[in-house]
Amino acid sequence: MPVQVTLDSVLKQRGLSGKEVAQRVGLSETQLSLFRSNKVRGIRFATLARLCLALECEPGELLSYLPDIDDANES
Repeated sequence: MPVQVTLDSVLKQRGLSGKEVAQRVGLSETQLSLFRSNKVRGIRFATLARLCLALECEPGELLSYLPDIDDANES
């Protein structure tokens, strides 16, 4: 998938653990872990907004886009 979650680098920069952020945002540690490991297909904007608020960041700091040549050719 061309969209990658970069939450781990933001956590590291802020000196926070996943557990701390999950509590601040109101997610279970499991839900946050699935997001961190790119194992979810989507995220609600409300959840993304809560993450940004808790981490004092922009959505683009939590996600990156790396085009996949194979995906582009299928379109």
